[in-house]
Amino acid sequence: MAIRDDIRADLKKRLISDYQFKDRGEWLQGGTCPSCGKRELFTNAENPAFLRCNRQNRCGYEENTRNLYPDLFENLNKRYEPTPEAPNATADAYMDFVRGLPLKDIKGWYRQEKFWSQRDNVGTATVRFDLNRENNIFMERFVETITVTDQDGVKVKRKQHFGGSHKGMAWAPPGFKIEPGRELWIVEGIIDAIALNLSGKPTIAILSCGNYPDQWLKDKKVPFNVTLVWALDDDPAGRKFAKRHAAKAFKEGYTSKAAFCPNRGKEKIDWNEAYKAGDLKQSRFFEQCRFEGDLHFAANATDRGFIIWQAKGFNGFSFEFNNKIYWWQLDGERFNKEVDAFIKNNEGRGPDHEERDKIGRRCGAIEEISNCRFEFLYFLQSRFTDESWYYAKITMPMGGRVFKDTFTGGQIAASSEFKKRLLTIAPGALFSGKGHHLDHIIRTDLNDIKTVETVDFVGYAKEYGAWIFNDQAIKEGKAFTLNEEDFFELGKSSVKTQNKSVALTLGEAKAYNPEWVKDLWQAFGPEGIAALTFFFGSLFAEQIRSMHKSFPFLEIVGEAGAGKSTLIEFLWKLLGRNDYEGFDPNKETVASRARKFSQGANLPVCLIESDREDVAKVKQYDWDELKTAYNGRSHRGRGVKNSGNDTDDQPFRGSIVITQNNPVNASEAILQRIVHFFFTTKSQTKESYHAAKRLEQLTVEELSYFIVKACTAEKAVLETVKKETAIYETELLKTKDVKSNRIAKNHAQMMACLSALQPIAGLTDEMVDRTILAFDQAAKERQHAIEADHEVVARFWEVYEYFLANEKRANHSNRDDQIAINLSEFEKWSYELHQSIPTLEALKKHLKNSKTRKFIDTKVVSSSVLSKSIRCWVFQTPKGGQHQ
Repeated sequence: MAIRDDIRADLKKRLISDYQFKDRGEWLQGGTCPSCGKRELFTNAENPAFLRCNRQNRCGYEENTRNLYPDLFENLNKRYEPTPEAPNATADAYMDFVRGLPLKDIKGWYRQEKFWSQRDNVGTATVRFDLNRENNIFMERFVETITVTDQDGVKVKRKQHFGGSHKGMAWAPPGFKIEPGRELWIVEGIIDAIALNLSGKPTIAILSCGNYPDQWLKDKKVPFNVTLVWALDDDPAGRKFAKRHAAKAFKEGYTSKAAFCPNRGKEKIDWNEAYKAGDLKQSRFFEQCRFEGDLHFAANATDRGFIIWQAKGFNGFSFEFNNKIYWWQLDGERFNKEVDAFIKNNEGRGPDHEERDKIGRRCGAIEEISNCRFEFLYFLQSRFTDESWYYAKITMPMGGRVFKDTFTGGQIAASSEFKKRLLTIAPGALFSGKGHHLDHIIRTDLNDIKTVETVDFVGYAKEYGAWIFNDQAIKEGKAFTLNEEDFFELGKSSVKTQNKSVALTLGEAKAYNPEWVKDLWQAFGPEGIAALTFFFGSLFAEQIRSMHKSFPFLEIVGEAGAGKSTLIEFLWKLLGRNDYEGFDPNKETVASRARKFSQGANLPVCLIESDREDVAKVKQYDWDELKTAYNGRSHRGRGVKNSGNDTDDQPFRGSIVITQNNPVNASEAILQRIVHFFFTTKSQTKESYHAAKRLEQLTVEELSYFIVKACTAEKAVLETVKKETAIYETELLKTKDVKSNRIAKNHAQMMACLSALQPIAGLTDEMVDRTILAFDQAAKERQHAIEADHEVVARFWEVYEYFLANEKRANHSNRDDQIAINLSEFEKWSYELHQSIPTLEALKKHLKNSKTRKFIDTKVVSSSVLSKSIRCWVFQTPKGGQHQ
């Protein structure tokens, strides 16, 4: 079949290269299994739809090649354009290779058409199936999924299109006939119907689960002795309508059964996928489908238990019915006695299946062992700690209320502990079974249970290359939502966050209000955009540290009433956090502070310093603790809860924002790490006031799509930061005002982040240019700040100069190149001359960092003033200075 020969050849070539298959003609065998690593992988060479590991019991790996090589299944519109000789070329390629259906057997069942969106200027070839061509009623499947704009202006992906109303109608292959006394299978999708028809099951498609085909049944005069088999999708909607349609069919005179395509492991498959995998050739597969349908149609718990016993033959087992758990127990002794009696009464003939089932129904009994349904979904394991849990879903029978939470290993090992934990999670949930009942359920649920890894923070996890939030994850430019079992499937990784302390609301595109940029500019000017730039850059702090080995701190200082809190709370809304500014490190315990530093990744940690002038009330936070955070190293180690002496030295994953009324008093090493901005009330106007008020009124739902826009643009952002940081750093170091490489790099990183931010936030060129100038000026001022004495030291030398001017000989040194000062005497003279100086405690803390007069030592010197020895602080006389 020439339609797919080239694609099959490409696929076969890549499979052999990637998995080291050996070409055995009809089969590719001996490939390396990506799950177990054994050379047991195989696939059909003519139709390599699935890869399977031959070690079914020990490994069981199976994967659709369409998932492995999606690029080969795309661009069919360009590869196979229709021609006058082959008007269905594109549709044929889709049905043949993508759907795996033999074209010779379905010729004339469809035709090729085209769908085009004028609004989006995008289209695709379609495979059209006619329900009533005269009245233009049809369903068409898109050869390639396209993105279109819906009526609400939201971009959505479309895979199919309906023409006309199909209510009461159904699709069947041309010439379809249904014989009296046979089964009629009914599915939702047309391609599923084709797969079943090709497998010998007369099947029609109703196109949507809620569509009852009453008009079709009437038009085709389907006799009442035809059994309707409702084989709808195995999802809540499909199961609901299977029962609803069966009840309606019963009133009309039909007998109904059900069949559901069983899952492949945890993965749901449809009839077409089962066809491609070869499952529809196996009678046992259909037995399983019918078994699932019979269970669904069971009238009561007794019937369901009996159906399971019929199929499985177990003497004792648990099962679920109407969100309760029951135990079926066969009285083996009674069963054997009745079988023996039957044989005796029937001249040695044993009971047939029907007679055996009757005996089994009489000898079986059920009891309720749980008034709720519980199931263990997966095993949770932290990559970063030694903790693990079992994640369970509890469903109550009344109203179907659902609770989800974790159990420890100890809580499921004993029925008494399990009972207590169950009551804690779900009010009124009661397990009344015995230990062996629980053991049976646990053994069944935990057999080959999936493992999901956890992180104990929200934000970017570099181990997975993704942002992991509470309800959404972002990886490689794509947004992922939690699946039905509350974790994210990110390629080959399954992961979720266990952090419940930081709740971020990620907004939707349709609620986003981009006009906030204008108000931010009007309210706070370049300094506001600079703060925005830092918050934006924080979303990529881990990646930037990987490139540059560091990420700076931001310090926002200013007068009371300058709007610092308004600005920070607004910026947090952009990141999805409402009514939050930060925390005061002085008011936290060491343990609490360490936890707050670890709660977020690629998110700011905002430190608010309060009561800093009143050192008597509170011990001041030591800013030197932040040194390692600059490079992303561990901020503070924590002990691990185990019997050993292990510690948890997790790296710092976020960024640091410091906001307060006064500048940070810290060592030069810390000051060099800071990008500093001062906010004042002098530039405030009536317009800026109203703009700030509008910012306050914006909700987190209107703003937080910003974080989604930013994170999905990861690749472009990092390319910009990598390229432009070096350029800006070189430019800053060319000026005589910036000498420190660290200061230059910090501010260059922010300038590069600003460039990356511009298209995402919609900044104007004026906003960018003026903010670049603000960063440039901030770098120069930071250079000056690290070269100047601390304000405590500067005041000390100012008073010293005052003493000299008033003929107070405060210098006890006999050497011209040194100054020796007794601090107690200095404090006494300051009081006498009415000069305010910092406290002795503050002086002792900061004088050692004196720059204009370098500190030498504290020692006893022979005083040139008192003609005796006295303990002094000794400094070096500045060049060009006088000895007095």
